[in-house]
Amino acid sequence: MENQLYDYTPVIEREPIRWPGGARVAFYVGLNVEHFQFGVPSTSLYEATAALVPDPLNHGWRDYGPRVGIWRVAEILDRHGIRPSVLLNSAVCRRYPQILKAGRDRDWAWLAHGRDNSTLHTDMSEQDERRCLSEVVETIEEATGRRPRGWLGPALTETPRTPSLLAELGLSYVLDWTADDQPFRLNVPGMLSVPYSVELNDLGLFTSQGMSGPDFVRVVTDQFDQLYDDSADSGRVMALALHPFVIGQAFRARYLDQALSYIAGRPGVWMTTSDEIAEYYSSTVS
Repeated sequence: MENQLYDYTPVIEREPIRWPGGARVAFYVGLNVEHFQFGVPSTSLYEATAALVPDPLNHGWRDYGPRVGIWRVAEILDRHGIRPSVLLNSAVCRRYPQILKAGRDRDWAWLAHGRDNSTLHTDMSEQDERRCLSEVVETIEEATGRRPRGWLGPALTETPRTPSLLAELGLSYVLDWTADDQPFRLNVPGMLSVPYSVELNDLGLFTSQGMSGPDFVRVVTDQFDQLYDDSADSGRVMALALHPFVIGQAFRARYLDQALSYIAGRPGVWMTTSDEIAEYYSSTVS
């Protein structure tokens, strides 16, 4: 099977991207704000208990995010003047209204991230997916006052129809296809792919790879420095993917602060959101 969603265009053959103000790197934080169904195996710290019902070890670990971690992360983002791109499960809107209020007060950007992080899209029928996506988008719009423009699937899942169905709902970009350091157009009219990262992602770095806080700072700053060098002739995007139940842990939070201090203190950085990246690219790059 061939991937019909987008074409191959090597980065060395593209029209140069010039970010606002002459910035070289467009930087955004993708903040995953999620709800996990009780009794459904999902993202786990300790796989040996993941199939148990109840599973206090893993479910409690995930629940740390909306209860504690999100508030610690929000303070750090505020300190650096960063508006995150919130990857929002629509179930959060009803279950954690305090988070929605905090985000509205801070003018966060809101992206659709499925119904919850226990419901994946891969095997959905077209009818079920159309109904699900419509409910997700409308719920987020009602709760935040803004219709989301972007999408990240739960666990980055899509069906072959997802981008087209999202376009029908008025969305203009997806983050699921982590194939580039620049936005690119999909073979769906009006739809872009905006860079996201499964590598520069606290969940994988800390849990799968077992990195320490200082390791995290080194990886983030190394990523930035390389992208900054690469951007001498054409702008790049740096996405930092965060989960409050991971980076929001007390012993890790200070390292997020350090990493963001490094990036925010460098010249030539557009501290922005994925919405603004998509809008600017669409209006300036043919």
